[in-house]
Amino acid sequence: MSLRVLVADDQGIVRAGFAAVIDAEEDMTVVGEAGDGAEAVRLTAESAPDVVVMDVRMPELDGIAATRIITGRPDAPRVLVLTTFDLDAYVFEALRAGASGFLLKDVYASELLRGIRVVAAGESVLAPSATRRLIGHYASGAVAGGPGERSHGALDGLTDRERGVLALVASGLTNAEIAAQLGITVGTVKSHVNAVLRKLGLRDRVQATILAYDLGLARPNPPGTPL
Repeated sequence: MSLRVLVADDQGIVRAGFAAVIDAEEDMTVVGEAGDGAEAVRLTAESAPDVVVMDVRMPELDGIAATRIITGRPDAPRVLVLTTFDLDAYVFEALRAGASGFLLKDVYASELLRGIRVVAAGESVLAPSATRRLIGHYASGAVAGGPGERSHGALDGLTDRERGVLALVASGLTNAEIAAQLGITVGTVKSHVNAVLRKLGLRDRVQATILAYDLGLARPNPPGTPL
């Protein structure tokens, strides 16, 4: 079945370029193009895409507000944020609003297409620089709601193993890497991850990572430590 994709960007030539790349794929179909956030919200309701490729800074309604509205609806599509700006306060807010991933606009077409497929499958994707700066912002205290500012009561429903898996997810490890570290199967890791997401009411690993840092379950690497 073809993935239904909506492209939202206020620059017509950029929007058309992304749409052409996506529509050329056999397993993808562009079902709409929006020039601002308000139009993205409206077209999402009308065309029911599986994934919305969302610019952050747009007129009328920015990508953050549009993402929050779109992901707050029942049967919401996944949102993949694309921006010319490396991870900044706007993108932090987009991720908190429910976006499933973040990539820079200068990614290769193959990376964009992979990102769409990954988020459509229920996973998350972050540009490597985004992960580094996400951790860096938490380390410097630049992110509102940083480690320790929320109650740890949110984790009470998790088992010790699930807490451990959540911490490893937040550190950026894949399911295979977590399985190797804990000496369990990849299938078991997936079950633990799914249980964590369900119990905490989270959409994906991006939101799980943000929550883990908020609660102090995961902490930034000390200065000079490779990421």
